[in-house]
This record gives sequence, structure tokens and C-alpha cells, in this order.
Amino acid sequence: MEAHESVDFKRLMSEESTVSTLSSDSCEYYQTEIFDLLPSIQASRPEQNRHGFSEETNQGGREAGEKSGQLSRGPRDKTSMQPLRNLPMCIQGKRGAKERRKLEINDINFWESWRKTQSTNRKRVREQIKEALSGLVPWRQTLRTIEGKFGVGVKSYFVFLRYLIYLNLLHCVLIGGFIVGPSIFYRTDKYEPLMFNESDSALDFFLGTGYVNRSLVFYGFYTRGSLDLKCLNTPLLYLAGIFSVIFLSLILVVRRTTVGYKHTWMLGKRYSMNVSYKIFCGWDFTIQDPTAAALKHGFIRNDLKLFLEEQSFSLRAAQRTLGEKVRLYLLRIVLNLITLSLLGGAFYLIYFATQTSLKKENSGHHWLVSLLLQYFPPITITFVNLVLPHIFRKISSFEDYSFTMQVNATLLRSIFLKLASLGIYLFFVFTTTEQDAKCKENQFGREMYKLSIFNFLATFFSVFFFNYPRKLVQETYPRSSLARISGKQRFLIPFNVLDLVYSQTVSWVGVYYCPLLPVIGIVSLVVTFYVKKFNVMRCCVPEQRMFRGSSSSVLFHFMLLLGLFMCAATLGFNHYPLQSTEGRNASSCGPFRNEQTMFTVTGGCVKSLPSPAQTAIRYLTSEAFALPLILAEIIFLTSYVSRRRANQRAIERLKDMLVMSSSDKRFLVKQHATMLRQRNKHH
Repeated sequence: MEAHESVDFKRLMSEESTVSTLSSDSCEYYQTEIFDLLPSIQASRPEQNRHGFSEETNQGGREAGEKSGQLSRGPRDKTSMQPLRNLPMCIQGKRGAKERRKLEINDINFWESWRKTQSTNRKRVREQIKEALSGLVPWRQTLRTIEGKFGVGVKSYFVFLRYLIYLNLLHCVLIGGFIVGPSIFYRTDKYEPLMFNESDSALDFFLGTGYVNRSLVFYGFYTRGSLDLKCLNTPLLYLAGIFSVIFLSLILVVRRTTVGYKHTWMLGKRYSMNVSYKIFCGWDFTIQDPTAAALKHGFIRNDLKLFLEEQSFSLRAAQRTLGEKVRLYLLRIVLNLITLSLLGGAFYLIYFATQTSLKKENSGHHWLVSLLLQYFPPITITFVNLVLPHIFRKISSFEDYSFTMQVNATLLRSIFLKLASLGIYLFFVFTTTEQDAKCKENQFGREMYKLSIFNFLATFFSVFFFNYPRKLVQETYPRSSLARISGKQRFLIPFNVLDLVYSQTVSWVGVYYCPLLPVIGIVSLVVTFYVKKFNVMRCCVPEQRMFRGSSSSVLFHFMLLLGLFMCAATLGFNHYPLQSTEGRNASSCGPFRNEQTMFTVTGGCVKSLPSPAQTAIRYLTSEAFALPLILAEIIFLTSYVSRRRANQRAIERLKDMLVMSSSDKRFLVKQHATMLRQRNKHH
């Protein structure tokens, strides 16, 4: 292909030979002698001789010589559709490409010319629309400023936070359309109106009792109403809204995780950054603003720091002896045992706090004591999640991992702590809830409501009542002992990401019992964005050791996926007894009151369908459908594995071509230097 392109180039540029500084003899020299001496050609010749392609190559060369006066009618190269400024070639080559495109346009008919022009115009319009929409992305300039000063790792936290805001906005639209709207519109007058009572107080907004308990925040507000068809009623719409939230969240999170993992696999493990390219070609010469120039300096500096950190660790790890490796593995085993012991103690502390909070004797205390007892489990969980991750961070520093691996190990241990503590708390709430309670779903929703409120309050007060005063002390009295002990503040990415994952998991788990939790989540996330921005820009200093944000971004979404699975497990665990105990645990409030469950409502809808539809649904839910489903999954996975292997082989070939291209460039530079030296000797 390269040989044919060079022949076309010689033919099309022959008319401009008077302008070019190269004569026809020199062009022929470069196309014969130097071309044959290129390392890529030398490496490809033995392979061609082995496969017996020499005769076909000569025959193809003769056919190309016979058809040199005709324009090729074969498939166009992809580079023919790219703008000339994006083509990796010199000015003379771009002139030749321009002439070839003119000949192609003159040779095609009117319809082809019009179609090509319209395709080019559509691409330009799409690019302009894309640029305009990218300017409307919220907090775009803020993220660029944070990346320039603190690196891509801190920026990935804020990008992840913005993604959660988008996700909760989608949840609010689904819940408003499926649950809140129909329940308000079809609500009958026989239910008591929503108004304040004399017993209501401001504490209800923190405890989820009183007026908040009767409002549309919780499960008990949503009744069956006047919309009472077999397959179109409020209970089915309620289920459709909840399952839509979970299903779409699963699709979006899985897609984000797989795309990020593919990017990490291609660029994280198999990508070697060219330092010379980063230094000499990484600058954007269109920058004119001094602030943007400073940010670009920060980008390049942080990338180089990350690269040097990874190279230093790889060199140190390669020089370890066998004894050092054995001692290191033993140390890691001991540290993991200590981690498990700390997790066990934390789980027992959460159990004790839950048992203390749910006791009936707590109702006769003062309002402040009662408030503290109600928030005793959230306070305990927050305390455990605040202290133990710092201990895990110290433990990972002794395990002699790279800085990126230390961050990921701390993230894995801390997310296990947060999800396991939340799971244990939910289990104790399920098992200790009274069976004769008026509305058990509201009681469980109140626990999730309190967890969300307290998590937001903890984030807010930790910044403005701990981090900011600490920064003021360091600025006012920099030589004091308190300033030296506290040290400089740095934005700890694992702990802040864990807070986001924890709050989103609480929102998913409690959305069935508290449908307006996504609304509360949006408000808290937006406020958290500005609070964390103030904390980063005002109170923190850049981290001395950088880590690669791509792999950690994949881990962020994988932790979200674990939280989503925990939500599904919680709903299944809570509704499984309803099916097995024949209404003994049926709800006394909400859309599934009067001995109704989600299984009886969906069963009644299925029975009202036509006979073919019932038969199809029974077949899809039976064991007989499992075999064709498994076969389809096997075929689907086999096709993807085959594509992956083919893409991997193509990637390896492209990598070899890049290596040979670099060898050709070095060879041509040497030849050019030799010619210059010979010319200087003649002069």
C-alpha cells in the first residue's frame, strides 16, 4: 500500500516539479535505494519470501505501472475524508493529497459530488454543535482549574460527583413520572389532608417523624387512589418507577465501568508515555491567557511527576531479592489480619449502637437526648467510617505498593467497611423492627432518611468547623506547635470518594421506602460540590505524589456497582418473607395495604391478560426458558471473545508498525546527517 501511494504521489506531483526543490532523479533515488534500505522493508522481506508472495508483488507492480494513467476506482482511504490539517505529512504531501482530491471530485458525477459535500457540511455542523454543547457542561472551567492545580486525581473526584448529580436527576424524573405524579393526581378525598399538627416540631425534619412522616417523602403517603385498573394502578406504577430507577442505574453504571476499564486496559497497562513527546509536543500554542498557560503548565508537570513516580517504583520493585519478597509477603499477611480485626470490632460497635437506639425505653428522655439516641447508629457508622480509613491508609503505606496501588487498596478496604457496616445496620433494623408496627416501611425509610441527612451534615461541618479553622491557624500562627502538629491539609481522594459512594448507596437502598431520597441527594450533592471546591481551593495543598486517575475512576464506578447490588439484595431480602408467610408480614400502609403484596398485584395483572400473553409470561419465568437463554449467552460471549482476540492481534500488529515507523525515522535522520556531512566536505 505504501509503494502504490508513493507511485501516485510521483505522478500527481510531476507537474509541480519546477516548484519542488527535489529533482526527478532524487525522487527516484529515494523511492528505490533508500526505500529498499528502510528497516521496515528489510524486516518484511523475509516474511514475504517465506509465504511466497514475491511473484504476486511483482505482478501487482506491473499492473500498477500499466494503470498509472488512470485514477484508482477502488475503496477510498480513510485519510481522504480527513481535513488536510489533521494528516500526518509534510506540506508537499498535503499538496499532493489536495490535488488527488480535486481529481476525485472532477471524476465523479453530480450526485456523488453533492453527497460528499453534504457529508462534509454535516460533519462540520456536528463539530460546531459539539463544541457549543461542551461549553454548557456545568463546572467545566472549575474542573480545569482543579486539574491544573491538583492533578487529574482530584479532578476525577469532582467528575464523579457531577456524574452522580446527573444520575439522581434521572431518578427524580422517573419517580416524578411513575410515583409522585399519579399518586397526587389520583389521590381520593377519603385520606386525611396533609397539614401541620400541634405535635409537629422542627425536629421532625431531622428525625423524619410527624409532618415529614405523613408527607410524600415516605412510603406511607402513596395509596392506591382512584386509578384502580388491573394492569394500570398505583401499586404497579410504584413498582415500575422503582425498578426503572434500579435497571437504568445498572445500565449506566455498567456502561461507565466497562468503557473506563477498556480505556484503562489500553492506556494504563499497555501504554508507555513518551516523555520527549510530553515535553516538546505537549504544549498548546493557541493559549493566550496567562491563567490558562499556568493551568497547562500544571497539567504537564503533574503528568511528569506521575510518570517518574511509577518508573521509580518499578525500578525499586525489580531490584528486590528473594528474601525481601518473602519478608514483604509475610508483612502483608500480618497487616491484613490486623485489618480484619479492626473490621470485626467496627461491626460489633454498630450492632451495639443499633440495639441501643431501637430500645423502647428511649422515648421518655429529654428531646436532645432522644435526638442523640435516634442518631446514635448514624453517628457510630460515621465515626467508624471516618477513623478506620485513615488507619487503612497508614497500613497500606507499610505494604510497599505504588502510590496508585495504595490508593486503590485503601479504597477497596474502606468500601468494604462502608458497605458491610451499612449492610449489618440494615440487617439489624430488619430483624429488630416490631411486627405489629403501624407502618414498618416508613420506619425503615426514616432510618435511611437519617443516614442521608447526617452524612450531609457531617460533610458540611467537617469542612467549616474543622478544616477551615485548621487552615486559619496555620496561616495566622505558622510557627505554633498546633500548626506543626496538624500539618498541611491534602485532599484525600479515597475517603471523599467513599463518602459519595456511601451516600448514593443509601439513596438506592432507601428509594423504595423513601421515594424522595434522590431529590434530597441532588440538593446535598450540589452543596457538597461547592463545599468540597472551597475545601480544595482554600484549605488544601497539592499532593506531592500523584496517581493515575483512569484506573481509580474505574474503581469508583465498580464500587457504585457494588452499592447497586446491595440495593437489589436489600429489596429481595425485605420482600421474600412477604411471599413465604402468606401475608403475615404484609404492609399496613402505602400502595400495598390490605393484605396486598407486589406478588399478588403483579399476579392479578398477569391473570387479566389474554391467554397467549399469559402463556408467554409463564414460559419466560419457567425453568424451560433457562436453557435457550444460557445458549444465547454462550453464543453472545463467544462472539465477543473472538472479537477481542481479533482486536488484540490487530493492536499487536499496529504496535509493531509503530515500532518499525520509529526505526524508519531514525534511519532517515542518519541518512540525512550523512548527506549533510558529505555536502559540507565537497564545499
